[in-house]
Amino acid sequence: MKDINFVYDSIIIGGGVIGASVARYLSRYKGNFLVIEKHNDCGEETSSRNSAIVHSGYDPIPGTQKAKFNVLGNKMMGQVCEDLNVEFLRIGSITVAFSKEEDAILLSLLERAKENNVEAEFLTQDQLRKIEPNISPLATSGLLCKSAGIVNPFTLNIKFMENAMDNGVELHLNEEVTNITKRVDFYEVFTNLGNIYRTKTIVNAAGLYSDKVLSFVEKPEFEIEPRKGEYFVLDHFNTSFVKHTLFMCPTKVGKGILVSPTTSFNYILGPSNDLTYKEDYMTNTDILNSVKEGAFKLIPSIPLQENIRQFSGIRANSSTHDFVIGESKINKGFFNCAAIMSPGLASSPAIGEYVSDLIKNELNLEINPNFNPKVRKSSSLKTLGKDKYNELIKENPQYGKLICRCERVSEGEIVDSIHRNCGARSVKGVKKRTRSGFGRCQGTFCQEDVVKILARELNISLDEVNYDDLGTNILVETRKGQ
Repeated sequence: MKDINFVYDSIIIGGGVIGASVARYLSRYKGNFLVIEKHNDCGEETSSRNSAIVHSGYDPIPGTQKAKFNVLGNKMMGQVCEDLNVEFLRIGSITVAFSKEEDAILLSLLERAKENNVEAEFLTQDQLRKIEPNISPLATSGLLCKSAGIVNPFTLNIKFMENAMDNGVELHLNEEVTNITKRVDFYEVFTNLGNIYRTKTIVNAAGLYSDKVLSFVEKPEFEIEPRKGEYFVLDHFNTSFVKHTLFMCPTKVGKGILVSPTTSFNYILGPSNDLTYKEDYMTNTDILNSVKEGAFKLIPSIPLQENIRQFSGIRANSSTHDFVIGESKINKGFFNCAAIMSPGLASSPAIGEYVSDLIKNELNLEINPNFNPKVRKSSSLKTLGKDKYNELIKENPQYGKLICRCERVSEGEIVDSIHRNCGARSVKGVKKRTRSGFGRCQGTFCQEDVVKILARELNISLDEVNYDDLGTNILVETRKGQ
């Protein structure tokens, strides 16, 4: 059992992109900080199952938490991704209209963009087709926001946590918070492993379960109303097929179907938007067909033969229709980062900085003079020129052995991803960090090698290697004679 006399300055519940961001920004200060994550890796739920869009901030209602943190987070994202060695491209977004009524909606959104201090430009049909030649001839106008971008959501989450750990934050994986008790000067946090942790402050960054975590100490004034989105991912086929993130006109329930490039030069189509329950990650043929219909409305010539996978994600939509951020009015030292729905990914740096500063002020924390905002850069065939990569191979021959041919990932990259702070512990963990298995064959040819590398580097047997969470072992039996 954990020594219950040890007191943390702050415990962050949840290792998704919000919890990891708070941890990273908290590490700017001196203190003892712990992140508790119930999965075998960080970012296993909403943070890795989304559209990967860094929204400009034109859409949220002015004055809301969404508007505030979206605009701030968008402005921060470039420097954050440079420091953390995360793929980020500010390609801009276009919201597309298909009727006079929708033209009017775009004009109203243009006014909202001004209120949110976001630069936006109304495009006529001719202007729209000039910059996006493949767009539907039925499109009547567009709203261009040049500050929007696309980011690698997997590495953003992981690098936030890696940087936090580089600067002294603890991470406990495969541990779930089961109860919280408020004492006079601290909280006791109970987990499924029988541990009891004492902490001066708590950050509730539990995503889909943030209402449940809050209910341990008080009755929540909001309820998570999970909504599922289903997607298609297309292979690399034409880097100029779509140049911007293309949105439909927004409705009361969301921004609708989008078509967008990704930072890996794939294309993503989706999402749908349906009420669901918190563990429902199944995809549905009828819903995916509706996604196709919406995507074809934007771009009629989408080559769906390039589809390599479908997936779904669940958004932590709230009954309040806004983020719930800040200190509890009832329980001092309990900070919510709850109900973080879209545009949560874009907002993550700003939320992390804001909440960490609230805790710093609460506890009078001193600046950490050794804080380093940067992570060690990764080396890969995709980021180094031919000459530099050949030099790297001479230094470390593992970089000369290609494991994933679809995404051009070497053994050296995989080994490095395992041994960093917040390193890969599963096949999916390697996949998220290196893209090994994300290509056209979806791991058919490289997964066996990845399993062997994980077993060797983690010093475990092959049958102990998990695909994802504990208990998802890749090998379940041995054939006779092998």
